[in-house]
Amino acid sequence: MARTSNVFARVEPEIKEQAEQVLDRLGIPMSNEIGMFLRQVVLQRGLPFEVKLPQETPIAYGSLTKEQFDAEIEKGMEDIQAGKIYSADAVEGEFKREFGI
Repeated sequence: MARTSNVFARVEPEIKEQAEQVLDRLGIPMSNEIGMFLRQVVLQRGLPFEVKLPQETPIAYGSLTKEQFDAEIEKGMEDIQAGKIYSADAVEGEFKREFGI
């Protein structure tokens, strides 16, 4: 067996639990996932994903050209076809949980 080293990290319990649920479904122990992530950092010589600030304001209809509007509608339609949809009740429930309402 290869020699190993310990890595200690503090994460939000909810994020850890959600990640564990996904990894369990994939059959990957968290320690293996951490190792895979670190290997990718070495191979990529940086983070293995894009890091950027989220869009700060929602897209305003009035600020879009017709082409931009059509592209946004097309993205939405692709999400619907891919099953990436949330009910208004689910969104409201998540909002209330997030903000303790």
